[in-house]
Amino acid sequence: MKVLILTAIYPTAENPAFGSYVRTQAESLERAGVDIEMMVLRDRHRKLIYPKAILRLRQRLASGSIDLVHAHYGLVGMVARTQWRVPVVVTYHGSDILGWINRRGERAFLGTLIAGAGRMLARRVDAAIVQSDEMASKLKRSNVYVIPHEVDFNVFQPTERQQARTALGLKPDKKYLLFAANPKVGVKRFPLAKAVAEHLASQDPSVELLVVSKETQQRLALYMSACDALIFPSYQEGSPNIVKQAMACNLPIVSTDVGDVRQLMGSTKDCYVCDPSIPEFAARISEILAQRGRTDGRNHIGYLESSAVARKVIEVYDHVLRKREEEAIAKTSPFGGLLHLSPRHGNSEARQAVEVENES
Repeated sequence: MKVLILTAIYPTAENPAFGSYVRTQAESLERAGVDIEMMVLRDRHRKLIYPKAILRLRQRLASGSIDLVHAHYGLVGMVARTQWRVPVVVTYHGSDILGWINRRGERAFLGTLIAGAGRMLARRVDAAIVQSDEMASKLKRSNVYVIPHEVDFNVFQPTERQQARTALGLKPDKKYLLFAANPKVGVKRFPLAKAVAEHLASQDPSVELLVVSKETQQRLALYMSACDALIFPSYQEGSPNIVKQAMACNLPIVSTDVGDVRQLMGSTKDCYVCDPSIPEFAARISEILAQRGRTDGRNHIGYLESSAVARKVIEVYDHVLRKREEEAIAKTSPFGGLLHLSPRHGNSEARQAVEVENES
């Protein structure tokens, strides 16, 4: 099976964190035996990325060697669906189904339009992969699969705290809170994280907020081992990779109730979901800092290990290709439209058919 992965987000030398989860999944699929080819959409003029990509895609598919196109994010999925030569699978990541949230916590009009287009696209592709049940509830088809992105357990693993601090040049006696996102991205709600950290520092000067973005995955894992807690006050998420990675590093977490965070944490000690207020966040973080322990979060997310997720994605590929083959056989049958071959759904954990009465 040869799969063309189409994406506009992929790590660069300047920003190794950008789309790192797409690369992680591509690598895990290759290890599982899938022949992967990447097509990264880039251009100096961002507005030209998508029109140029349509031509590039058609040229690449003309060779006939690609069996399936797997697009990441809704806009890229629209490029992938401009052709019908091969099946299309689209992975949605959050805002491309749920819409955009600005720094005031309000829904952006353009984001609402793009999310609506993303939901329409899901009716035209062969399969849609989403990150959470909340996202799946927005789609009204049976071709929807809930498969959260994986965690690279070889990279994100616990390191002794002082060892990690020494490697990063951090002070041994500080109480570090980690905000692992670009503070300029409004949906991440950095002002709340900053206000919580300032409130705690006014009571304990050893508390310090570390803002980390654009780091390699290896260095991000070190920060997670070096810090005392992850502060995650986001307005909206699909299935936040940062939270999953922190769980794999046994880092305590305080988060808003977004995406699948509550499900990810489960009953993990020193991991809290709370209201987005300074007193609530400060109280939970104070409890964590009083103990300065580690969690057993890694034990709770084994189902997100790379090879396990790769198997689920491959099952989606297999189902899509099998259905395409059965449809082709039905068309060429002497019985014409009278012949109906039902796809074999099986009991795969990868496939979660979603049927909802109302689409919000």
